[in-house]
Amino acid sequence: MSEHATFKRIPIVTETKGGGGNMARLRQFTRIGAIVALILIPLLGLFRIDVSSGFVILDRQIWFADFFIVFGFWLAAACLFIVLYSTMGNVFCGWVCPQNTFSTWANNLTSRLLGKRAIINWGDEPASTRVSSGKNHWQNWTTLALKILGAAMLISIIPMLYFLPREAIWAFVTLQAHPALSNSLYWIYAVFVFIVATNIALIRHYVCRYMCIYRMWQFLFKTRDTLHLEYEAARGQECATCNYCETKCPVNIDPRNTLTYDSCINCGECVSACDSLHKKQGVAGLLSLKFGPPKGKQRANNKMALTTLLNRTKWVAPAFVLGAGLLTWGIIDYKPYHLTVYRAEILHGNQIQDYRINIANKIYGPATVAVQVEGIPAEMYSLNQTQAEFTTADRKDINLHIKPGLPTGIYSITVHARAADGWKDSFQIQHYVERG
Repeated sequence: MSEHATFKRIPIVTETKGGGGNMARLRQFTRIGAIVALILIPLLGLFRIDVSSGFVILDRQIWFADFFIVFGFWLAAACLFIVLYSTMGNVFCGWVCPQNTFSTWANNLTSRLLGKRAIINWGDEPASTRVSSGKNHWQNWTTLALKILGAAMLISIIPMLYFLPREAIWAFVTLQAHPALSNSLYWIYAVFVFIVATNIALIRHYVCRYMCIYRMWQFLFKTRDTLHLEYEAARGQECATCNYCETKCPVNIDPRNTLTYDSCINCGECVSACDSLHKKQGVAGLLSLKFGPPKGKQRANNKMALTTLLNRTKWVAPAFVLGAGLLTWGIIDYKPYHLTVYRAEILHGNQIQDYRINIANKIYGPATVAVQVEGIPAEMYSLNQTQAEFTTADRKDINLHIKPGLPTGIYSITVHARAADGWKDSFQIQHYVERG
């Protein structure tokens, strides 16, 4: 039976706005908070991606060469995710996922402007989706289209926040010139807006039901102990003529008959729906979110490895401690600058006399790094400049020229670099002088 057809079986009740109590409000707060956090994280400099260098955390470049930070972070994060998925199941999908958030928003907006039966629900018969005759006005259609377009424009900006600096984003929004922007970026943005608008307007929860790979990834970690829906079957007679929980489910399952491995995303929509119907009676609904094995279904073997949260945590804990330790050491040992020296490949006859001193500033802020050379007499070399000035994260080259006249032999030349904030490092090269 289609979802909309089941509305005919629901008893007529008056549901107050925000019905479902604290869970509905908490779910709404969490979803909005997740979107706000997604926007603020790059704007506040907490995290973004620099395609030329790697990750940027707290306005500091984290290169892949910063092995302990990168590997330690992902190892510790992977362990936390395993425990989270084993405990909370697909709760990310129902409470945090932007796709679910904007799909739910679009459904509510469509219901308010065009009627409940105008909500697109993949899997139903096409004839079951129709606009309410009393709301089929161009004003409602225009409002719906403009709001969906506005949401699509906002969503399409979010990925850019993670790849461009703040000033570049501001220049993009205000149509100003910026070195980090190209004309093609506006076309790319337009394509993203079209895709996102199509997604919000037409696809919505179809992604959650059939296309989401991330939900299937979480699915792999579920056990009988994972957070799940609990149905109070003893009061089942109260559901005899009511299918409201099923019609409210965004992934189109029957919440009263869930399994350990199903499509449930633990969003709690069905719980809120059932609670709203029982609110005036002063009793709780028949559905709730619970941990542990479902009633009447105890584990067949309590000693089976990795089937309980405790066993899985014991297995994950050593890896988490290792990852956290590597991350801590990487943070302590973090180098804000990087020094390398290499041949400039400029030949003077058969002799290479020039070297490039490359200094990288990994912090998005001004810096000054001075260089000195030892290993050969001062009159036998020259630097085109003695210090590198930075206004932000960048790389600078200083040319080191070895003058002719050194006796034949191999010279160990050491380049010293010192920053104004106390950082210092050295790089040694071997310079060979052939017989003249």
